[in-house]
Parts: sequence; structure tokens; C-alpha cells
Amino acid sequence: MHVDDRLATVLDARADGDAAMRIQYRQLLDLVGTSPAQSRSDLLDAAHVRLGELARLIPPDERAAALAEPGVRLRNPRLVAELATDHPAVALAAVRAARLTEHQWLDLIPALPLSARGLMRHRRDLGPAVDARLAQLGIGDRGLPPVEPSAAIVAAAPATGTATAVSPSAVSPSNVHQLPPREEVLPAASGEPGGIGAIVKRIEAFRRNREASEAPRPANDSPRLPLGEQEPAAASLTAFDFATDNVGRISWSASPVAGMLIGLLLPMVEEPASGQARAGIPGAFRRRQPIRAAHIVIDGAPAIAGEWQIDAAPDFDTAGQFTGYIGRFRRPPPRAAAAAATNTEADRIRQVLHELRTPVNAIQGFAELIQQQLFGATPHEYRALAAGIAGDAARMLAGFEELDRLARLDSGSLTLEPGTCDLAMIVAGIVHQLEAFTGARGSGFAFDVPQGAYAVALSGEEAEHLVWRLLATLAGAARPGESLALALRPEGQAIRLTARLPEALNTVDDLFDAAPPQAPQAISAGIFGSGFTLRLAAAVARAAGGRFTRAGAEVILELPAAAAHDLTANPGVHSPYDAMESTTG
Repeated sequence: MHVDDRLATVLDARADGDAAMRIQYRQLLDLVGTSPAQSRSDLLDAAHVRLGELARLIPPDERAAALAEPGVRLRNPRLVAELATDHPAVALAAVRAARLTEHQWLDLIPALPLSARGLMRHRRDLGPAVDARLAQLGIGDRGLPPVEPSAAIVAAAPATGTATAVSPSAVSPSNVHQLPPREEVLPAASGEPGGIGAIVKRIEAFRRNREASEAPRPANDSPRLPLGEQEPAAASLTAFDFATDNVGRISWSASPVAGMLIGLLLPMVEEPASGQARAGIPGAFRRRQPIRAAHIVIDGAPAIAGEWQIDAAPDFDTAGQFTGYIGRFRRPPPRAAAAAATNTEADRIRQVLHELRTPVNAIQGFAELIQQQLFGATPHEYRALAAGIAGDAARMLAGFEELDRLARLDSGSLTLEPGTCDLAMIVAGIVHQLEAFTGARGSGFAFDVPQGAYAVALSGEEAEHLVWRLLATLAGAARPGESLALALRPEGQAIRLTARLPEALNTVDDLFDAAPPQAPQAISAGIFGSGFTLRLAAAVARAAGGRFTRAGAEVILELPAAAAHDLTANPGVHSPYDAMESTTG
């Protein structure tokens, strides 16, 4: 075993004299500069503190000379950021010696002082992405191109009155083709100094060459003077990164139109002032949870106006205080592209589930072999562990089946089994079955169903699974003593089942958010929580030609009605709860 205690050794060494302090400074530069960017330890913090102490004792020119030595290895972004705020000579030496990756430079540039960003323009090995970020922040070279000898000679020719003869053999055809086309520079007037005229013509030539050669610049919110130039058409903005403060106001954006975005209050509350949002965004903001694929509409300048999709994560400081969100805005894809992407995503999910089933099936099989002692006698303790593993594997496989079913329903690749059934009998049977759980808690359902025919165009098995998912989710979330109203009514060409939400679910903004359950429940319709279970129920209802929606404090399940003679002609598709005592009263 090898223990790297070099940093501790250098920190423990006494540095009383000037020479010892310079040696310790160079050693700490090398050790801290080569430490990984993600490294965090008390020793590293102590090393940064010691470097700051030595910086106050060693003159800036000597520290700059130490950084300019050929053997210096400076690959730590934190150290580069600290040195960039030091004396200008030290900052220049640090920027020249830093060897960071392109991604590290992109993260570090916004935190660097303006003077350090300007020093970076003298490096030509940072990559096009870093140069583009510097240009975006307004850091660029402002100098004119160097004086070309030919321009100087032409400008000076009228003053001297002499000409130099050039032999035809000195000009080769290859050289003629390699020279770029350039406009003839006329001699200065007799009363005008030759030097001033040459400078004016160089400025004019520089402006024309730049307009002819440079690529269209990105859109910017800086005003332009009316000098007759035509600004190239700006490319449409499709995505940009952003950060907000703790009230949802954009405080930073890596976008060409950052001036239009900074200060914009996002719809993180119930009544947004600058856009419209779905109910899931305010709920996630209040609970400090990630925002996934949320849609909002922003009113503003044409560059930022319209519909956007947000993906963001909450950010916290070292003390655990919420500081805002960091994320990205994206333009939503077109409808056709979105449908194709949905199908592709469903195929990926099904492929992943297929790959997960194989090892889980193998684990379950081996656990059952041990639990059943098929290979010989096994201690009871191991048999109990194997039985628990087999049960966990069975629950995982059941969850995989639900995920696969939802993916196939969303992509339209699954067709429900045709048939008809009596929805009233199925609902009454499920309510009766749940009484074993709800009766002891004083909760349950107050089922109201008038006399009549409630045949739906859905097979009995599918209807039982659908109603079980809905009612078991509501019963599991109800608190003791809470009774939920449940009503079944015919509604035109559909049968409508209306259920009141328990208080625990009524306070949730996005009822279909597939968040993991916060606490274990005594009864549950699925292992992925109530949001996923209700999403699956809604997908089954859509596939059956109905719908499952939320209306305030209630949820409504509508299924297409079937003719009464279809129900009586197929007695075999009735619910197995037909024999139970009806609870419809």
C-alpha cells in the first residue's frame, strides 16, 4: 500500500527564512496544481490558505517567475482561479502556465476577472469553443492588422519620386495565383502627408476585408450605430443554459440574448407574471425538486418568446440553503418529431427492461432453489434469506411488467383485449375487497350507484386491473377516518366513475408525476408510487377509448359504454365478483 503524504510533509515543514518560503511556495504550486479538479480535503484547503499567506510575503515578480518556470504543472481550476485574481504579473504567468481541458476553461471563464479574460486572448491553444465564449463575453483583440510592406511601398512612392524595376523572371506564375485580390491603394494627395493617408486607407481596407471574410456573427442585444451596414439575419435560438435565484428570477444565462433573459421572473409560483406554466413547476419549486421536461410560454422579445421546455435541478450552498435552479431551456420539437422520439424512447425502455429481466430471473431462480432445498439441506436462516430475495425479485419483475405495459401503451403498440363487462359490479367487488383494509382504519368509499345498466366496452380482466389501480391508490393514500365519495353515472355514450381525492393527493400539483413514494403504504397498487400507477391507469383508459382526468379535488374515469345485449350475450366476461354480495345498496 502506498500513501501519498507529500502535501502533509510540505505543510508541516518550517519555512522561516526567505529561501525556505520560496521553496515551500513552489512545492505547494506543484502539488496543488497537479491535484484532480474534484479533490476536496482538509489538506488541500490548508494548502490554499498557506499559498495565500506566502503570497503576502513573497514579492509578485518572484511569484510570477516561479509560475513561469518550465517545470510548473498547473492543472487545477481552483488554483488557476485564485492566481488569476492576484497581482497582474502573477495572473499573466498563471494564465500562460495553466493546462486545463476545454470543459474546465468553459466553466472557469465566467468566474475569472475581466483582466484575466483579456490575458487569455493571447493564447492560441484553447480551442474554438473557448474563443467563442470569450468573444461572447465581449473579450477580443482590438488591434489593426500589421503594416504590409507592399502598402507602405505604394504609399511612399509619390514622396520619393522613384520606382524600383522588377525583372519579369522574379515573378513566377505560382506566386501570382497565390496572392489574394486586393484593391489598388491610390497615392496621397500632394498637400496631404503620406503617413496619414496610408493609415486612413489601411483602416478602410481592414473594414472591407473583415466584412467580406468573416462569418455571420451571433445575435446580440447590443445596439448598433446607423452607419449603413446591414446586419446578417440572426439564427433562431433553440436552447440556452440559465440559473435563477431563490425566487425564480433568472440571474445568469450563457446565451447571446442574455440581456433579454437576466431579470426575467420564471413562472415558479401559482400566478406567474412573465409566462404560463403547468401545475408541476410550482409544486417542484416549493418542494425544491428537479424540474423535468416542463413546458412554459414566455412573453417577450421575438428571440425568446414562445413555448419552451425546461430541465433544471435545484442548487444549494454549503450550508444547505436553497439558492435557486440551474438548468436549460429548449425549444420543444415539432409534433411529428416528438411522436417519433416517443416511439424511439419506448423502444429503448423496452430493450432496457428486457436486459434487466434476465439477471433478475436468474436471481429469483437460484433463490428458489436454495429456499426449496433442491440441491440439499440448507439452514433455515439461509432459506429465509432466499425466500426474501425471491420475493423481492418477484416484485421487481412485476414492476418491469408495469413499465413495459406503460411504454407499449404510450407508443400505441399494445391493443387491449376486446370484450364487455359490468363496471358497476366490478367497482362494487373491488370496494368490498378493500374493506378488509379500510374497515379497520375507519376509512373507505361511499359508493353511490343508481339502478341501471353500466356495461362498458372493456374486457372484465382489464377493467378489474384498471379499477384496482385507481381504488387501491386512493385507499392507500387516505388517512384513518377519511371516507371518499365514489359515484357511477351514465354520461352520454360513456360510463363515468367519479372519486374524491384523499387530502394527501389533493395537495399534489401534478397528480401524474411519477415520483417515488415518500413513505411505505399498507396497501399499494404498484411499487413506483401513486403517480406512476395513475399514469398507467390513464394510459389504459385512453387505449380503451376513454379518458382519466383530474377535476379539482376529484378524479374522473370515463369508459365507452357498450350495448346491454352485448353484455347479456357474453356472460363469461362478467367479473368474478358477481357472486359477491353487492355493496351498491
